[in-house]
This record gives sequence, C-alpha cells and structure tokens, in this order.
Amino acid sequence: MHAKRLALALVFASGAATAQNGEAAKMDAVVKAYAGKTGFMGSVLVAKGGAVLFEKSYGMADLEWDVPNTPDAKFRLGSITKQFTATAILQLQEHGKLSVDDPITKYVDGAPEAWKGISIHHLLTHTSGIPSYTEFPDFAKPKFMRVPLAPLEIVMLSKDKPLEFQPGEKWKYDNTGYVLLGYIIEKVSGENYSEYLKKHVFEPLDMKDSGYDWSRTVLQQRASGYHWGGASYLNAEYLDMSLPHAAGSLYSTVRDLYRWDRSLYTEKVLSKKSLDRMFTPVKNDYAYGWFVTRSKDRTRVTHGGGINGFATIITRYPDQQAVVIVLSNVENGDSGGIATRLANILFDEPVELPWDRKEVTVDPKILDRYVGTYDLGAIKIDVTAEDGKLYIHPTGQPKMQLFAQSENSFFLKVADATFDFVLGPDGKAKELTTHQGGATITGTRIK
Repeated sequence: MHAKRLALALVFASGAATAQNGEAAKMDAVVKAYAGKTGFMGSVLVAKGGAVLFEKSYGMADLEWDVPNTPDAKFRLGSITKQFTATAILQLQEHGKLSVDDPITKYVDGAPEAWKGISIHHLLTHTSGIPSYTEFPDFAKPKFMRVPLAPLEIVMLSKDKPLEFQPGEKWKYDNTGYVLLGYIIEKVSGENYSEYLKKHVFEPLDMKDSGYDWSRTVLQQRASGYHWGGASYLNAEYLDMSLPHAAGSLYSTVRDLYRWDRSLYTEKVLSKKSLDRMFTPVKNDYAYGWFVTRSKDRTRVTHGGGINGFATIITRYPDQQAVVIVLSNVENGDSGGIATRLANILFDEPVELPWDRKEVTVDPKILDRYVGTYDLGAIKIDVTAEDGKLYIHPTGQPKMQLFAQSENSFFLKVADATFDFVLGPDGKAKELTTHQGGATITGTRIK
C-alpha cells in the first residue's frame, strides 16, 4: 500500500546559517544528528532579538522526484493551526461580532442539551468536555480519512456522545472543539475559514506562503509527507484536508512563521488586550491555541502539530524575543526534540541528545508495576513489560521501547519525551506523566 524508498546514506542540506559561528555550527550538528537517528527532514529557523541566527533545510521535499527541502518549502502545520483559529475568534470579538463568553448554542442549531453550558472560551481552552472526533475508533481508518465532511458534519460526530466532564471542570485536548470554532468563524464573519485567515491575518502580515492546504490546489514548493520506518521512508496515509479544518488544516514556511512571531510583539492583527487574553493559561498550561509555561526562569509559549506526514513546532520566548521553528515532512521526525536542543544552544545551556542519556537497570519485577492503559486525554497509552523491557504503545502510533533513567522515570531514544509513573496504595502505578515539547500531561491508569 505504501510506496517505499531506501533511506539515503547521506544527509542532504540546503540553505545556510545566517551567522557562521560556533552557535550555528552546534545547531547544525544537532539537526544532522536527528536526521541520522530519526529520519528527520525539514526546515529550521532560530531567531533572537529580531535577527535570524540560524536557518537551514534538510533532506528532501519530494523523495520520488529528488527535490530538496528549502526554507521556502511549504509544510502542513497540523495543530499550529489552532493559534490562527484563536486569533480569528479574538478579532471577531474585537469587532463586536461575538464574545468568548457566548454559549456555543447561540451559533449551533440542533446542539444537544448537554452543550448548553459550553462557551467559546471552553472550546479555545480544551475545557468543553466534548469528545474529540479524532479519538473515535473509525477516524484512523483509511475509509474515514478519505471522506470529505463539512465543519458542522464533523462537529456533529460528537453530538450523541456524552460529555467527558462538565464544562470548565477539566482539560482534555479536543479537535472537535476547534473545528466548531472554525464553523463559528464562518457563520459570524460570512466568509469561509480559509478566506477569512487569508484576508484578515496572512495578507496583513505579508504571509504569502501560508494558507489552507487543500489537496486539489496546485501549490508550488509543497513538501510531500512521509513516515520514517527505520530503514526506509513511506508515503504518509492520505487525509482529506476538510477533516482537520480549523484544528489543523493550514500550511506555512519557517519564514512566514517568523513573520507571524514578530507580529505578536505588535498590534497588527490583535490588540494588546486580546494578546494578553490569548497568552493567559487556564488549565494544564493551555491558553488560547498555545501552551504557556515557565522553563528555566523563562516564559515559554509553544505549540506543536502532528498530522499525516508532518511534525511541526513553534516555540517562542517572548521575554528574550526569541523563537525556534521546526517544520518536518516526516511525521515521526521529532521536531519537538530538535526545538528543545536548539533552544539549549541559543541560551548557552548543555545539550543532551535522547540517545546519549544514561540508562540505569531496573528489576523486571518493578516494571510490572507500570503495566496498564493510561488515559492522557488526547491519546491513550498502553504500557507493557516484555522480556525485562518496558514498552509504550500510544493510540495510532507504533510501539516504542522505554529506557530507565531511574526506578520510576523513563525516556525514549526515538523522541525527546520522558515518562514518570506515580504509584498508588496497591503498589501499582496509578498515573503516568509525560513531558514532551514543553508540555506536561498527566494521565490516569484506567486498566
């Protein structure tokens, strides 16, 4: 079913660092290491204080035609889209066309009774309790992923399912909520989602290489999406781009996202009041389309994106006016891990690559404590112990081995992620906390 191609023995790179110094060389070495270990291909940009310090592209935009990636290559953004959706909602609020405190039933005819307590704010912050359609068992099946749906049709896939919690009570990542925000944008503005963003965000910021990634559009310099199988690349599974809509449908380049980053220090698209609202976290460090945390005494504003064939992240350090942007056309290329290491170099901190971490030996009997299924909201993770080794199997992803750094803390070598287990009174793990890409998510053991 998948087209296969042998992995290239060499790492092809195009573009050049704007600052030919030790810092840029270190950044280049880190990305090349990830390319060799994880199959990363894509584009990277690091800037600070209004100056681009490092910009380079790696691997191929199209393996079948031997077209290299460049800084102008267009990548699907996945969930980075959410910050643009949040921006559109806040713009419409500024123009008096809606309020984030409005109930969603004001805009959705035929909404179930249980949705009456849900506001636009709840959708923006993943606190609505509406089940995410991307978690439904049928979603990952090719038959579903190939069928175009209108935004309201996607939303109504969740209509007959009970809320997972009362609005505002908890946090759970919810793509249905963001598709519903896209529907509200269209209903209130009278423009379709893609045209609204083009007119009110991309054109004002001169983001000429950003937009809605409709597959039928002939788009120059569009990167093809792949999966790295360890020995070869596979073409990514097809996804009809009506399905992610306002939750993950956009494409862009590292250069356009840098323009976006710089605009957020101004009031070109949002007022200071709206920007403050967008960057104020509510639950689980999530604000409006962004995770906002404190890391090493720095404010860190970030969001990643994962969609068929692509892995992306933008991480901003507003107090230092710094940004790290990593866009990959390999869905398991670990953009988050690369971004973390590039930030380490940017701030003159030690860099430890995942595969260089020190392992410790843990008694196999201890590993049995952690076996089970954990609900982390966006995904469920099965943990198994086999032949004295611990493995995780996240929903819709391959099984991966965990390596111990202490008795209850483990890490991946294929991605920059750590996993900490918390024991319950019965001596077995009751919770699993993941740390990846600046986000910390805790899940409960459900079986």
